[in-house]
Amino acid sequence: MTSRAAWVSGARPRTLPAAVVPVAIGMAVVAGETGVDAGRVVLHGGLALAVSLALQVAVNYANDYSDGVRGTDDYRQGPMRLVASGAASAAAVKRAAIVSFAVAGVFGLVLAARTSWWLLAVGVVCMAAGWTYTGGPKPYGYLGLGEVFVFVFFGLVATAGTVFVIVEQITRLALVSGAVAGFLAVALLMVNNIRDIENDRTSDKITLAVGLGPRRARSAYSLMFLAAAVAMVVAALDEPPAALGLVGLLAALPAISTVRAARSTLDLVRALGMTARAQLVVGVLYAVGLVIQ
Repeated sequence: MTSRAAWVSGARPRTLPAAVVPVAIGMAVVAGETGVDAGRVVLHGGLALAVSLALQVAVNYANDYSDGVRGTDDYRQGPMRLVASGAASAAAVKRAAIVSFAVAGVFGLVLAARTSWWLLAVGVVCMAAGWTYTGGPKPYGYLGLGEVFVFVFFGLVATAGTVFVIVEQITRLALVSGAVAGFLAVALLMVNNIRDIENDRTSDKITLAVGLGPRRARSAYSLMFLAAAVAMVVAALDEPPAALGLVGLLAALPAISTVRAARSTLDLVRALGMTARAQLVVGVLYAVGLVIQ
């Protein structure tokens, strides 16, 4: 029997801000608008958060399973992986991924019933993208497209989708805010992939970090925070208090410094936690700014 602690570790809690931040921002986009029912914001926003968290956990388990059976994680360093470490069987991890996708589907079905059935199509695309990230015969995560997936689905789709399930429309601010969340999520993925460059290169997993190489990948990581800042400035042109999110970028400075100076896997593992915290701080302050618009 796999321990509860092992399953929790396999769910990769440090990545969960990537699921929380876009939903929080999406709720904030509409919370400050006149005439929006607060109860609907809380209920539909809560359902959207449940979908987002379940999808994040599902993708993490699916990634653990797919990389584990391919042998990609056999010699990796960093946090424990269930399949590669032998802490859980490949079949058990695959079931955990399927169950997590199913949980996301149930909450998504409730949202679709309360808003638009077109959301079911979006949900299917999200699940398919989550599974084929590292699964299937030609996983796009092995082709340097993982960052695109994260930006689109844990940025634009999660944020604008949250706005849609509350007010049933997608605004310009929703898309700009989705870009803020997306760039922050990409930074989280990049620090993870920078840590794994040597192992991924050996396993023929061509992530963006592998393609860029260590030095340029570290620069690209820093640029993600700059891109998020630019998106927040664009949002602040219409909603000035949104600039509060820029203050949160101070929390990213230790992470950026650690990534640039990292000399060991342990340094980059620490940077992953720092990046997750920075993502939360920036996202929360940006959301607060939107609410007080």
